[in-house]
Amino acid sequence: MSSGHAFSRSLLKQPVSLLVKGTTIPSNPIEDHQVDVSKPIVYAMPFRSNVDLLALQQQVIKLGLPDPLTPLEINGKQYPRYVFTSSRPTVVGNDNDVPVESIHQFSELLELHKFDPELDIQMMPATVLWGRKPGKESEQKPYLKPLNGPQKAKAVLFSGRDCLVRLSSVVSLRYMADSHGTDHAIAHKLARVARIHFSRQKLAASGPNLPSRQALFNRLIKSKAIEKVIADEAKARNVDISKVTKEAHDIMDEIAADFSYSLVKKGDRILGWLWNRIYHGLHINNATAVRKLAQDGHEIVYVPCHRSHMDYLLLSYVLYHEGMVPPHIAAGINLNFFPAGPIFRRGGAFFIRRSFKGNKLYSTIFREYLAELFAKGYSVEYFSEGGRSRTGRLLNAKTGMLAMTIQAMLRGLNRPVTLVPVYIGYEHVMEVSTYAKELRGKRKEKENAGLVLRTIRKLRNFGLGYVNFGEPIPLNHYLNEHAPQWTQDIDPMGASKPQWLTPVVNGLANKMMTHINDAAAANALTLCATALLASRQRALSRDSLIRQIDSYLSLLRNVPYSSTYTVPDQSAQELVDHAISLDKFVVESDVMGDIISLDRNQSILMTYYRNNIIHLFAIPSLIAQILIREQSTTLENIQQCVAKLFPFFKQELFLGLDETQLNETVEAYLEELALQGIIAIDAEHVSINQSNTQVLMLLGRTISETLQRYAITLNLLASSAEVGKADLEKVSQDIAQRLGRLHGINAPEFFDKGVFSSMFTTLKQQGYLDSDGQVDQEKSRHFAELLYSLLDSQIRLTIQESICRANSNEQDVDQV
Repeated sequence: MSSGHAFSRSLLKQPVSLLVKGTTIPSNPIEDHQVDVSKPIVYAMPFRSNVDLLALQQQVIKLGLPDPLTPLEINGKQYPRYVFTSSRPTVVGNDNDVPVESIHQFSELLELHKFDPELDIQMMPATVLWGRKPGKESEQKPYLKPLNGPQKAKAVLFSGRDCLVRLSSVVSLRYMADSHGTDHAIAHKLARVARIHFSRQKLAASGPNLPSRQALFNRLIKSKAIEKVIADEAKARNVDISKVTKEAHDIMDEIAADFSYSLVKKGDRILGWLWNRIYHGLHINNATAVRKLAQDGHEIVYVPCHRSHMDYLLLSYVLYHEGMVPPHIAAGINLNFFPAGPIFRRGGAFFIRRSFKGNKLYSTIFREYLAELFAKGYSVEYFSEGGRSRTGRLLNAKTGMLAMTIQAMLRGLNRPVTLVPVYIGYEHVMEVSTYAKELRGKRKEKENAGLVLRTIRKLRNFGLGYVNFGEPIPLNHYLNEHAPQWTQDIDPMGASKPQWLTPVVNGLANKMMTHINDAAAANALTLCATALLASRQRALSRDSLIRQIDSYLSLLRNVPYSSTYTVPDQSAQELVDHAISLDKFVVESDVMGDIISLDRNQSILMTYYRNNIIHLFAIPSLIAQILIREQSTTLENIQQCVAKLFPFFKQELFLGLDETQLNETVEAYLEELALQGIIAIDAEHVSINQSNTQVLMLLGRTISETLQRYAITLNLLASSAEVGKADLEKVSQDIAQRLGRLHGINAPEFFDKGVFSSMFTTLKQQGYLDSDGQVDQEKSRHFAELLYSLLDSQIRLTIQESICRANSNEQDVDQV
């Protein structure tokens, strides 16, 4: 390092420390990038800049990484701990010496590996971004533009508080030397690859250049698909083309986003205040995989579950803080009210009508707009459930947006498209009490400014929030596997609908929802709600609750559900204490200790949080229920029983477990329960530990309401030779409502029509019903008997009596 550089850095250090407040992505690079800090580390940066080096120094020292301004010493010789891959402009011209020096240093570092077989220098790419404002389409500038001295001074003054330091995965120079040699050509190649990498980092953080809305509309209106539909509409309605063209412009104006970076920056500050006000903190998981997709040039489509209006604000906030550009979000037209609509639109929302079936002009314009977003490289977000879940469970996906995504690919998109499922979870959903009222029959209140103000007034501490990114689904790979001929159906107009599209989209939708549930986040409230709702009186002693949560944690930690779900790190006692602090439980004390319970209203609301994670316990809960009813049985009997029910669980709860792994998974859960001392396994024989049955009983009751619904439907099938879908769903729903009233079952989804509809699909798939509605009564009767054997005797008698009444009423109607 020259004395001139050292002097200039000493002058700049104080102003930089005062003016620059950087953020590092990722926040824990040593863990995220699996950096071995015992090995030498050298930073690779895009342009020579003392200010960038000082900004980098500020961040990496706090993260436990070496100081870039401290020389690297190898075999008694010192080397700079940084290299630059490109020259930068100066006020009087370009400085071309730096890349030559860096190439020489690259070569020298590679050369060292020839003489020291133990040496492995790690090259860590580091980019310092001053602001993340996207460019304009009218300005032809490179994504990552070097700045001269005055430009950098301006950037520090105006964007010093918006400084982003991006650290990438390290490159092993040992691997490069062994695989590609150590000559100057390899050093040049490394520098070229690094330059491409840095440009992609900037693109991932800022997004593509933005068009003016009018330029976008002009481009859309000239597309062949829209020109054709305008001409067809004008001819069909016998009106002038200019009138239909104006309608098309109005539709575009209604739909299109108007993204504003300045609003995103202001929104970031407001949302930061909001999350700190109402949440204890946010837990983010698996964001590294998404950053890699963005950097590799994928077109990313985020498909989150939908619990609350907070979802789209939270996901955009998280993505911005993870160094990615907030997506364009498909929002319901019901949210386009003043003042929220214009704000959402400038935050990236584009608005979609609830239904546009039969409106060819609207559907064509919307499809073309979506294809334009994909073609230009904007990430997109849509909620595949079509609306917020009122029960806490995932809803079956609406496939319209998914089909349009694939149709956009069929236009010949030149980038890979990847779906990123996202699980969003909360310890408090602000609309949950409203959902309960709606499920009891109250009309949904229309969104308006007054509703927003009333909601803001209720803001208080809502515990923790969770955003887990699920396993990505590369659409190109999925189509290659399930529709190999898809590349032959490329249609530049984007209007074709190949025969394979519908079945492929349906399968993809199911996979997408399964990946969302695979990324579930168990937390203090969901675990405590699951335990308390399993108790008949909705009450447990503190010790019993802690013991139950401890069992849940052991099951989740020791028998992994998936690679993307998360389990709290805290102990059961810490989780119970945290859940109590959220002020949702009744805590009473007597001489023997605390009793924690739920009042009637909270019992109903708590089903929402239990349902967020009920799929995580579906299989162990079923095993527990079998053991409670049988007391002692064989491993084979348990496996057969689980296998019979598994297809119904898989369909209803979007379980990620494969049928081929079922027996192995059952054995793993039994071994874990044995380790907990709840059951005993003797060769192939399994029995319960009579002195420790409460934990097993509560675990088994988690899924009992689901088994009761199945018993209702299967016994209806067994008593009827032929049944229609509508009749089966209606009678099942009526009996479930009756059962709920008689036995105090307050779960809103217990008699939800959508749950019975999902079951009807599985009954057909499993051969209990044929395509004409004919019932396989013998098969249904055997299954019904199995389900009855898993139920409490009083529940069983109520179901039998209700089915007899239903059949009797049906005969009376037939006679009339």
